[in-house]
Amino acid sequence: MNYRIILVGLGARAQFWMRVIHDNPDCTIVGLIDPSEDARKRALAQWPEAQASADLDLIDRLDADAILLATPPSGREAQMEAACRARLPILAEKPLADDVGLAARYVAMAEAAGIPLMVGLNFRFLPVTQKTRQLFATKMGAPEFARFTYERWRDGWQPRFNKYPLTMAQPMLWEQSIHHFDLLRYVYQSEPVKIFAKTFNPSWSMYADDANVSAIIAFANGMIVNYQGLWQAGWKEPSFTWRHDCEKGVVIQNDQFGDLTYALHDDPAPINVPLPPYEQWYHDAAALLTAFVAMLKGEAELVCSGRDHLNSLRMVEACIISSRTGEAVNPAELESISVSVPASQMQEIGNGNRQ
Repeated sequence: MNYRIILVGLGARAQFWMRVIHDNPDCTIVGLIDPSEDARKRALAQWPEAQASADLDLIDRLDADAILLATPPSGREAQMEAACRARLPILAEKPLADDVGLAARYVAMAEAAGIPLMVGLNFRFLPVTQKTRQLFATKMGAPEFARFTYERWRDGWQPRFNKYPLTMAQPMLWEQSIHHFDLLRYVYQSEPVKIFAKTFNPSWSMYADDANVSAIIAFANGMIVNYQGLWQAGWKEPSFTWRHDCEKGVVIQNDQFGDLTYALHDDPAPINVPLPPYEQWYHDAAALLTAFVAMLKGEAELVCSGRDHLNSLRMVEACIISSRTGEAVNPAELESISVSVPASQMQEIGNGNRQ
């Protein structure tokens, strides 16, 4: 079966998705939606057989099998409602929303409509991520504490970047740390129970709100992580180190997308871990789409679900609250945030025209 996808949002990230979908023999694009006429023209040049529109009404007019939201996290209400009314499985760029309560509402909407909701947490699919988990299980033993540092002077004005992070609240947390927090939960296979954090914005920052964060994160299995994430470091050269101290030694990732080493207790130098060839932003997105298609085919369970994603979003919210109050926060205590969907909307979703 060739799965027919409607792509909503034709900005920077959509350029990768169009290529990834083109290279997947199980998928094609039938719809392109974006308010920008230039963006639609650019996309149609790559997908001339698709229909393009500025309006979400196109979703109701097309025969499609899924919808991909390559849109900013804010302002997705109408997009989610249209997808749920049409009963279209959803693959959405992370974060699902820049508000935990709103994200929880989206999850409830999708569940009420009986459709799968997958979040694009592509870093789980990196070869270095998969190999790290294998090392824990085979050679190194369980990790007990870690240091995660991501330091970058991110020039948000570069043409290749979306511009909305420049004015959004807590851009580092919602746009970048959400990836890191999901990786922490995924790699350590545990949920956080306490977070003490401080967010801040240096005087030279081009971002309207805090672009830096430091946190101590404790997990239910005893894991302790010292986390620092910077979008406005003092040097343009990026730096990344993720060091896991384990029962038998250390595992160190020296690049966000690779460069993995390990050392046993008595090793004089770290040993390089071979990794397969990898193209940044392409192979991880391709693996994510493959997992989404496998779920659509009924060959695999839904991964990176919207409901699971809420646990990472609560980590973001816990950091914000901790920074404001000066107190440690248990993300699980934020589960009481309302997830109600208005009855009128539930009825409209239930009467969707897709089978």
